[in-house]
This record gives sequence, C-alpha cells and structure tokens, in this order.
Amino acid sequence: MTLAAHLRFPKVPLSNGLQIPILGLGTSHDGGFSHDAIVYALTECGVRHIDTAKRYGCEEKLGKAIIESGIPRSDLWVTNKLWPGDYGYKAAKKACLDSCSQMRLHYFDLYLMHWPESLQSCNCSNREMRAETWRALEELYKEGVCRAIGVSNFQVHHLEELKEDCSVVPHVNQVEYHPFQQSNQLMGYCRREGIVFEGYSPLAKGQVLRNPTVLQIAEKYGHTPAQICICWSIQNGVVTIPKSTKKKRIRENCQVFGFQLEESDMAALGSLHDGRHVTWDSTHVE
Repeated sequence: MTLAAHLRFPKVPLSNGLQIPILGLGTSHDGGFSHDAIVYALTECGVRHIDTAKRYGCEEKLGKAIIESGIPRSDLWVTNKLWPGDYGYKAAKKACLDSCSQMRLHYFDLYLMHWPESLQSCNCSNREMRAETWRALEELYKEGVCRAIGVSNFQVHHLEELKEDCSVVPHVNQVEYHPFQQSNQLMGYCRREGIVFEGYSPLAKGQVLRNPTVLQIAEKYGHTPAQICICWSIQNGVVTIPKSTKKKRIRENCQVFGFQLEESDMAALGSLHDGRHVTWDSTHVE
C-alpha cells in the first residue's frame, strides 16, 4: 500500500476561505528539481501542495510532472512566485500569465511577490514599486488567475506599507523558518492581520540535523532529526515546505503526522533561535 493511501495532510484556512495544505514540497534552482521525485511525491506520498518560482527555472518541467502524475488539478495546491525583475504593473501581469502558460495551468492557487525589493530600474521607491506590483496581483486575483495572493520574505514594515497602499491584505507571507530562525515577532504580526505564515528551509539546509538538542529529541521519539524539525514547525501552526529531490527523503518528510512533540520538547527546540539565515535576509530592505 502506498503512503498516499492512508495519509491526509491537514489544511490551514486562508482569510478568503480557501484552505492550504500545511505540508508541501518545495522546488529550487541549481538542481532542486527532479521529475521522478515530483511524480513520486504526488502519487505515492499523498503530497498535494507544490511550491515553485519562475526564478527556479523548472516551470515547464514541473507542469509536465504534474500532468504525468494524473492527479486532478482541482486536488492540487500550486504556488508560484513573481521574480523582482518582473515587478511593475504590466510586467507582473505578463509574467504571471507566462508562468501559467509554461506550466500548462489555467490558474495558480497562490501567487507570491518573491522579494520586497525590485530589480527593475525606475524612478520610484521600493514601496511605490511594491504597491504598483501588488495592484497587478490584486487584478489577477479578482480575475481568478490567482486564487490567493501573497508575499515572500516581507518584514512587518513592508506589510504595514502594503496594507496602507492597497486593498487586499496578503493571504500568505512565506519566509525562512526553522529552529535557528524563528521570526516570532513577524509571525505574531501576520496572525493578528489574518496572514497565513508559511516557512521555507525548515531544516536550515541541513544545519539543524546535526544539532545535539535535535538529535536527542529524535532519539526520544524514534524519528529522524528532519521529522522532528518538520513536526515542530507544523505544531507551531506554520505551513511548511521542505525541499528534496530524493524519494526516500520526501517519504520521510511526509511521515510527520503520527506523533506529537511534548511541550518541553517544543520549548527546547524553540530555545535554539540564534538569528542565523541560511538564505536571504530582507530585514534591512527599505
């Protein structure tokens, strides 16, 4: 029997009534895509949430893998991201529609602004460019091309400005989140504002897997360090998207719903925050 036959991933409600699976599979550039791994995740592991971005360069290949899996489009949650080089009203709309075409999809379940700083040359501030770009996403949302819209790597001040400048509050903010980088102030703000908090790099690119506290807790529960960290993230209510191109790892990462960490172990993992980033740091972007 496949893992998919008995595994049902919990979902988290968005402010517009949609529900996003709390666990997904991320992709990335530089070897972060595998056709066979995507098909395996969808058909054998019950994964229904796939996260990608134009930046990763795998849209066309990912679209083919989704089709090959045979999973009905209505059963899937597909997230894509708008690269900062495509910011601005016209460029953003074109980029989204081009990404849909590349993936052979009629819509995205979630479309995110990838970064708070624009790579477009213009005589305007980052705030003005974010607002102009967001208005394009609002239109795509109203047109049904994007069922939900959000941002990635946005800090509180970016979200505050966007809320003042536009009419739709982002449904999701996707940021780096793992025991070493917890962003609790940002998480609290998002929850007060009805923005779902989503975390990428839950294993800190493997750095947490060697941590003595994580190893001790993993031994206690008879699970792998990766499963402990993913479980910790999910128990904190964070939509979590680990990345892997290895079938064994994907299966392992999906087997995190049969146990719960005790409060003392949640607290021990929570105490590991040291502020390090394993990806980009947008804290100082204006």
